[in-house]
Amino acid sequence: MISRSIFTDILSIIVLVALQIFVLNRITLAAKYTPVLYPVFVMFYPFFRNKYLFLASSFVLGLCIDAFLGTWGINAFATTLVAYFRTLIFRTSTDTSTDFFSFQTLQWSQFLFFIFSSIFVHQFTVQTIEFFKFSRTFEILLNIIASSSISFIFILIYALAFRIKQKV
Repeated sequence: MISRSIFTDILSIIVLVALQIFVLNRITLAAKYTPVLYPVFVMFYPFFRNKYLFLASSFVLGLCIDAFLGTWGINAFATTLVAYFRTLIFRTSTDTSTDFFSFQTLQWSQFLFFIFSSIFVHQFTVQTIEFFKFSRTFEILLNIIASSSISFIFILIYALAFRIKQKV
C-alpha cells in the first residue's frame, strides 16, 4: 500500500509539473526569461523524511520537466543537485549547526536568503549546462540573475500564499 506522504509527494509533483509546463512556461519576460516554481518541492520538503526518497522524488520532478521541455536531463540534474545540497544551503543561510531544522525559527532575512540561494544554485546549474561557452559568460550571468530574480518573486508569492513556516 502506498503511504499518504508518498501519495502527497506524487500529487505535488504532478501539480507542479502541470503548473510549470502549462502556465509558467507561457509567461516570458523580455521574451527570454521564464519563472520556475517547481523547485519549491525541493525547498520546502520536510527535513525529517526519508532522504533517499526525497532525492528520488526530486530527480523524478526534474525528469518530468525535462520530458516536456526536451532538455535532456538538465532540470533533473539541477533539481537533484539542489536537493542534495539543501541541508548545506539551509545551514549556511541560518548559521545553525544543530540537526533540528525549523522554518518557524527563521528570521525573514534568513528565509529569503535560503529561497534565493536555492533558486540561484538551480538556475546557475541549468543556465550553465544549457548555454555554456566562454564567449557567452556575460549573457549566462545575466540570464542567471534575471531568471533567479523572477523565480524568487514567484516562489516568495507561493510561500506567502501557502504560509510555508511549518516545522520540518
